[in-house]
This record gives sequence, structure tokens and C-alpha cells, in this order.
Amino acid sequence: MAMNASLLKENSSALVLVGFVSWTLFLLILMEIVRSHRVLTGRSRSNEFQPDNANLSPFMQRLARAHANCLEGLPIVGSLLLVALVTGRAGITDPLAPWLLAARVVQSSIHLASLSVLAVNARFAAFAVQIAIAVYWAWALATR
Repeated sequence: MAMNASLLKENSSALVLVGFVSWTLFLLILMEIVRSHRVLTGRSRSNEFQPDNANLSPFMQRLARAHANCLEGLPIVGSLLLVALVTGRAGITDPLAPWLLAARVVQSSIHLASLSVLAVNARFAAFAVQIAIAVYWAWALATR
């Protein structure tokens, strides 16, 4: 167990992979807390929630989409980080890993806050950072 904890402390890629999963889990838990509150207060029945929260508030719809965005990105980012870790090439992913996670959290947070033109543009910029990092990692892992 101590070895696993030290791996996370010494390895940005491993820590960011756990952080990405944790952020995705946080968004899911937040959504389920709100849904549970609605059920417990009689505002919704447990069988009437739609996967995209289309029948709920705009915030809940954005929350569902932010969570889905994380689920869509995790296989790509997670796979690249795992390849780097398993092959001993985390030196490729470590320097940019914290930036990728920060961009993901920024993207999700903006998504939750607003759908204004400025917010959508900022959200896209955060998404573009993640894509650029992932493309670089894929190229570097494939060619080195």
C-alpha cells in the first residue's frame, strides 16, 4: 500500500489519472445528490430522470453534459496515461499531465456556470488544450 501511495506522490501521470477519475466521480455524485434531493422532497419520482436531465433545470442538463464530457475523454486520456505508466515512459506525460487535468476542471466548471458565447468560447479553449496535449502524447508515445 505504501508503494502505491508513493507512486502517486512521485508520478504526475498517475496522480492526474486518479484526479481525472475523481473529478468525473465528483460530477456524478453531485448529480445524484441533486436527483436524490428531488426524490426525497417529492419534486420528482425516481423513475422519471432522463440520462441527459432534459426534464430538469438547465443547470442539471449542463451537469449531465459536463459529466458525459468527462466520460468521453477518460478513455483517451486514461489510455495514454496508462500506456506511459506501464511502459515506463511517464516522462512524456508527466510535464503536461497537471495542465490537462486543470483544463478539464476548467472546462467542466465553465460548462456548469454558463452557456453564454464567452463561456462557450472559453470552454472550447480548455477543451482544445486537452486535445492538443493528448495528440502530443499519442505522437510522442508512438514515436519514442
